[in-house]
Amino acid sequence: MKTIAAVQTEIGGSLRVEEIELPDPGPDQVTVKLYSSGVCHSQLHQMHSPALGRPLLLGHEATGVVSRIGSAVTHVKPGDLCIVTWVPRTPVRGPVPRVNTGAMYGGQAAHGHVYTWCRDVQTSKDLVVPIPPEHPKDLSCIVGCAVLTGAGAVLHTAQVRAGESVAVFGVGGVGLSAIKAAAIIGAYPIIAVDLDDAKLAFARSFGATHTVNASGNVDPVEAIRDLTSGGVDYAFDAIGRQKTCEQILQATRPGGIGADNFGGMAVLVGIPQEKVTIDPALFTSGQRQYRGSLGASFPDRDFPMFLRWHQEGKFPLDRLITRRYSLEQINEACHDLHCGHILGRAIIEY
Repeated sequence: MKTIAAVQTEIGGSLRVEEIELPDPGPDQVTVKLYSSGVCHSQLHQMHSPALGRPLLLGHEATGVVSRIGSAVTHVKPGDLCIVTWVPRTPVRGPVPRVNTGAMYGGQAAHGHVYTWCRDVQTSKDLVVPIPPEHPKDLSCIVGCAVLTGAGAVLHTAQVRAGESVAVFGVGGVGLSAIKAAAIIGAYPIIAVDLDDAKLAFARSFGATHTVNASGNVDPVEAIRDLTSGGVDYAFDAIGRQKTCEQILQATRPGGIGADNFGGMAVLVGIPQEKVTIDPALFTSGQRQYRGSLGASFPDRDFPMFLRWHQEGKFPLDRLITRRYSLEQINEACHDLHCGHILGRAIIEY
């Protein structure tokens, strides 16, 4: 079958919205006709990565309806509403294999084991999660990355509990999802750190109890220590820049001498693009911990919960989505995201 997708043919180049061809699905593949897709900052990194082959197909969170299934697919059928994500339904030890899906562009195999900046996607059955038909076809797409990544880091990687203190560096779609999950749990205080007052005000509407603008003369680490009498229980970096990767460990509280006297935990969620330098004394003298979090959700179990939170008014997906674009506007969407013009999350509608 033929469909339309955003394709990158050169590293760092703009995207072309052109025709691609999908073969019949393999035994373990599903074809999904998409209604909406999120625009994630990770794709901006991928667009400049020489490690990924070209032509390259992008995007990894979407909502659509199943149109075709392979012979070994049993958990969905044509006509089912579903979320396409990048986190496998079945836990995978080690990196997810990046196999080609069979998509062709201009006679060449197109790269990308999942891609949602397109009208139709064909991907592994493990990346397709069925959802009940009453859920919104536009809003639910961001559950496939922004929500699962931010909320999952709070719920599963850090396992934050009520009354524990949290700081979140970077309040885009992922950071706001982390803040909202922490607020639902009952964490306090919840400190949002960013460089933009408008984004910080927006973060307050998602549950941040305190905000720190780190763009001026304010040292966010010192500000967090002052607000919490020494540091937070958990600090999350939803950006991945060198400075923030280093600051989150400094912003956590110290522990003490002896067993089970741990300090706070720093959680790196944003994809790092630079090397970092960390003072090892922060680990030894305070028994602090540093962890990574990579899509730390259980799609089959957590997606229904996130969607239920939205239905109950606890997690307003409609307010998290602040910009909408057509597929033909994908380069504009990427530009706006890169320039920091988007509060929350942007989506593409088909």
